[in-house]
Amino acid sequence: MTLALLFPGQGSQAVGMGAALADAFAPARDVFAEIDQALGQDLSGLMRNGPEDQLTLTENAQPALMAVSLAVMRVLEKEFGVAVDRAAFVAGHSLGEYSALAAAGALSIADTARLLKLRGQAMQRAVPVGQGAMASLIGPKTDLALAEAAAAAGAEVGVCVVANDNNNGNVVISGEKAAVDRAIEKAKELGARAIPLNVSAPFHCPLMQPAADEMATALASAALVAPRVPVVANVTARPEQDADTVRRLLVEQVTGRVRWRESMDWMATEGGVTRFVEIGSGKVLTGMAKRIAPDAESLALNTPEDIEAFAASLAQ
Repeated sequence: MTLALLFPGQGSQAVGMGAALADAFAPARDVFAEIDQALGQDLSGLMRNGPEDQLTLTENAQPALMAVSLAVMRVLEKEFGVAVDRAAFVAGHSLGEYSALAAAGALSIADTARLLKLRGQAMQRAVPVGQGAMASLIGPKTDLALAEAAAAAGAEVGVCVVANDNNNGNVVISGEKAAVDRAIEKAKELGARAIPLNVSAPFHCPLMQPAADEMATALASAALVAPRVPVVANVTARPEQDADTVRRLLVEQVTGRVRWRESMDWMATEGGVTRFVEIGSGKVLTGMAKRIAPDAESLALNTPEDIEAFAASLAQ
């Protein structure tokens, strides 16, 4: 089987995330301790105990999700001898791209935690609360063309773009609130359901340019090297392994579209991936994988039992 490892993005966080891993495996505890020290914050305590409103803050959710993903990777390597190079590709949804890069050795865990903390803070600073909005367009008629038509209608009154092309049936738009409201009306006319998202800022749209500028400065001085495994980038939906290219794409990703459907489709068709494994908290990407690449196997590693079963399957 040709394997790809997937790393989740914001929305997959939940109080209690990583607790079972930390209780079962010393390497997971080591990862959490390393991240706590890098941030000067008891992030692992917040992950285990909440409160939920603090964990959900973008500046906490982003490094927390990375922490669980990297804890799973460290357990796979240290406890079961499964290294990242068993995969043909890695890919992460939005912030998950940082997790993928850290898993592939392009960034240290400590640097990744600090970058994601800054990324969350910068995204929150970029647009005053209440001025931006995001909405998920869903339903059997929803595809990229419908979402682009809806976003174009919204753009008549303000900034509005397609932010996340997740899969057919699930596309997210982002921009100024009035523009997104107009796009929601258009999407409904075109036969989609539209659900406003409870987010603190309009991610992956041009309004995030101040955050992109902050990340450009931070990434310019970050110790980023070529990943050991190609990373299928959100911005290009193609495998990337050149360090300078990866650095540039991480900046573009802040304002650019998450081309997840295309990324998954490329891995399944051109990349020959037959097994997608979601690493970290939740099963959001597993659900998407089943819709985009139904012929491939898709599973999530959330619990110690999941990890043990997956490692055993590789050993067979």
